Amino acid sequence: MELRDIEIFLTLAQELHFGRTAERLRVSQARVSQSIKQQERRIGGALFERTSRNVRLTPLGARLRDRLEAGYGEIMAGIDEAAATARGHSGTLAIGTYDIHHQKITAVLDLFRQRYPQCELRMREVPPADPFGGLRDGRIDVAVLWLPVREPDLAVGPELYTEPLVLAVAPGHPLAGRDQVAMEDLGDHPVPWLEGPIPDYMWEMHTPSVTPSGRPIQRGVSVATLEEGLTAIATGAFISPVGSYSAATRLRHDITFLPITDGPILRYAPVWRTANGTPLVRAFIQVAEGQTVRESLGALDDWST
Repeated sequence: MELRDIEIFLTLAQELHFGRTAERLRVSQARVSQSIKQQERRIGGALFERTSRNVRLTPLGARLRDRLEAGYGEIMAGIDEAAATARGHSGTLAIGTYDIHHQKITAVLDLFRQRYPQCELRMREVPPADPFGGLRDGRIDVAVLWLPVREPDLAVGPELYTEPLVLAVAPGHPLAGRDQVAMEDLGDHPVPWLEGPIPDYMWEMHTPSVTPSGRPIQRGVSVATLEEGLTAIATGAFISPVGSYSAATRLRHDITFLPITDGPILRYAPVWRTANGTPLVRAFIQVAEGQTVRESLGALDDWST
């Protein structure tokens, strides 16, 4: 029995209608009838009972359907997997994000999984102090990082989302009683400094070295992680801008988060090694670009209404 004949039989077993089966498989109704007659002659028994009003499986046909369905599914899954492998769209793709930021790209991740089911997405955390390390050592294929990224060996994709900053202070700090603060306030208090290979130009976007008026912002203790920074801030000796998404998951009694009226807005985009432009990486970037376009069009529709 040819694979096409099996497909015709199983489709007719579902539709129980020769015309719908032919339409679904894009063949003629005569082709469906011929295939079923050939299978019945080969097997030596009727697979369907046909009347002028309906079509139904015989007990023999029902048993054959049950046996063929599982095998046909395995065959087609194997073909799909082989095709995906040939296109380079199978395997594992490691996606890196800061902290909980994978939640901000859920739509992109879901759409990628839907389009490339043979690919496994592995989520990895990017340490802010070393945003490029995982990319360069191969542990991460695509990292979603705040901009700017000005590295000659790294490529940058479309902007996916933005994040405002808030100011983290201890509850007893002089600024804690305010409803909001400004970037100029950072000139009056030391801030923790991120210890690691993060480029100065990138950290400058998060925590500037000077206030808007040009006053220097004093560097305080060096920290390697957000938790180390919050622990230092909780002593009351330091203050620091913190991403609002991370702050929302760290509601604690020894830290107060204040809105910054003129604080930086971090823009996030996918980043990958230029030399690592694999089919899977390219596919992920294409999905991200498509999602960005859809969200932009959706925003225009919302505005127009």
